[in-house]
Amino acid sequence: MTLIGSVQRAMRLLETVAEHPYGAPAKQLARETGLALPTAYHLLRTLVHEGYLRREKGLFFLGEAAERLSSSGAQQKRRSTVVDTLARWRDAIGVPVYYARYHEGEIDVVCVSDTPGIPAVQEWADFRETGHAHAIGQCLLSQLDEESRRDHLARYPVRSVTPYTVRDDHHLQRRLDSMRRTEPVVECQEYALGTVCAALPITIGTTAATMAISLPAHQADRLLPAALQLQHEAGRLLGSLAISISI
Repeated sequence: MTLIGSVQRAMRLLETVAEHPYGAPAKQLARETGLALPTAYHLLRTLVHEGYLRREKGLFFLGEAAERLSSSGAQQKRRSTVVDTLARWRDAIGVPVYYARYHEGEIDVVCVSDTPGIPAVQEWADFRETGHAHAIGQCLLSQLDEESRRDHLARYPVRSVTPYTVRDDHHLQRRLDSMRRTEPVVECQEYALGTVCAALPITIGTTAATMAISLPAHQADRLLPAALQLQHEAGRLLGSLAISISI
């Protein structure tokens, strides 16, 4: 019980320090938390030693360890927002939904929302290396500037993934240049036989991102209507989703 009590008192101190962005002295923190001054001093010294607080000119501030916890919690909250949103779209449209971004020179599929009844495409060839072959990659590459795109294709050259994959760099460049920012990028069996995909470009700040869906090839007639429905849903929520785009 003593240990639990100490943890509770330390947490109260951390919460109280967080309410004072310009710092607070030990006596004020003891008074606001209802702790005896010797107890407050002992806990404050321990929290400073562990990096959860820092002391400057007699005032206590949140330390790097506490800020890391705060940053991690915020990141988890943003990820949870994306996961929940994709799940709602998956259920409403009846298709697997993907969120991906172009991050530090790589295609990063951040989140996939599917169910056993509506499974996502299996990553049988590395998504990062086959961006030219799937709708997610083509959508992201179309948003890059010429230098970034050239650098990506130098590292991951165009190659055949299926018989339907774009043939070479020249044909891929022509396709990317012809893509319009407001229209879905559609790919038919270029990455996985028996599967069709569509991706929607999303750019917030300098982040190139995309929402995408996939369907079995025999349901190809559903692809464009489903993509347009996703585009409508994403457009309505983009403002609230913007803070989550960089997870």
